[in-house]
Order: sequence, then C-alpha cells, then structure tokens
Amino acid sequence: MNNERGNERVNERSNDRRPAGRRPFTAPQSQPEARLDRANAQVELKRYLDLALREMGLAISYEVSTPATIGGAADETDIVVAFSGDDQELLLERDAELLLALEHVGHRWLRLDPRLHDRVRFDCAEYRSQRIDELKLSARVAAQRVRETSQPFRFNPMSPRERRLIHLELTGAQGVRTVSEGAGDRRQLVIYPANKK
Repeated sequence: MNNERGNERVNERSNDRRPAGRRPFTAPQSQPEARLDRANAQVELKRYLDLALREMGLAISYEVSTPATIGGAADETDIVVAFSGDDQELLLERDAELLLALEHVGHRWLRLDPRLHDRVRFDCAEYRSQRIDELKLSARVAAQRVRETSQPFRFNPMSPRERRLIHLELTGAQGVRTVSEGAGDRRQLVIYPANKK
C-alpha cells in the first residue's frame, strides 16, 4: 500500500512539468486607479498635525487647503499644507529636512498609495513652491543647452518627486528626452538629445 501511494506521487509529479515548489507564472494584474478622498484626507491631516505639533512643542500654525483646479479637472487638485509661525525656520533648516519628514509621516498617516504622494504637499514660507519653480527653470535651461551642444546633461541626485517634476516639465519638449539613471539615493535624471541613445 505504501508503494502504491509512492507511485501515485511520482506519477503526479511527472505530469506536472514545473519544478517542485514553484508556482505557475501569472501575468501581473493592472493596479486599480489610485484615488484621493480629499475631504477625508483633510480631516485626517488636521488630526495628525494637531497631535504632532503639540507633541513637538513647535510654535507653528498651519492651513490645509485645496488649490483651484487646473483646466477644470478636479482630480488634478493637490492638498497643500502651509505652515507659518515663530518656529518656521526650524522646518526649513538643512534643506527643509523637518518639513519633508512631517510630510513623509503625513503620507504614512493617511496610508496614501505611493502614486498619490505628489498630490499632498507640505510647504512653509513658499519653500516648496519656489523649489518647484527653480526645478522647472533648471529643466528648461538644461534642455536648451542639450539642444545647442548635443551633449547630455546630468542633474545631481534628487528625490523621485523632483525627478518626476523635470520629466513632466520636459514631456513633449523638442529635441530632448529624459531618463532616470542610477539606484537609490544616487539616482539622477539625465537629459539626452532626442536622436542619441
């Protein structure tokens, strides 16, 4: 009887052509669209910030707002948290390290899908707004340089959000294309002439 069971197992294995312990390949399923519940996110952000700022003892106030829609598309609207107060300089020290940390924890608090991180932005004294304008200008100037010299331009390593901003700024720009290269914290955005690989 033991031999019969052993033979059955051998026969089952011989009919199954994949190696033992491996699952059959299944095509990756497309992810559902990520959606931001702005009303709930605003309520939760206020709850998070009231707690965080009280525990940190910072003399900071904040305003959570939803800027006007772009081209009437409500789904393009971001949530902006603007900080001000006596301790705002603390938020902006070391390239706004504390501001960015508060934002990161805010994303975690909201359990945001990473695809939605760009939709919720923390700012203080227009630091982030100015940085965005600076990056867009840098992208346009670098693209013009690449067109004139036919040589690639490599930005210093930057965050995924900043790289994405430059990619978007140069989408459709004539004569250039953008690529992210490298790994981890050293990942860089490179602008190449459109005709070079």
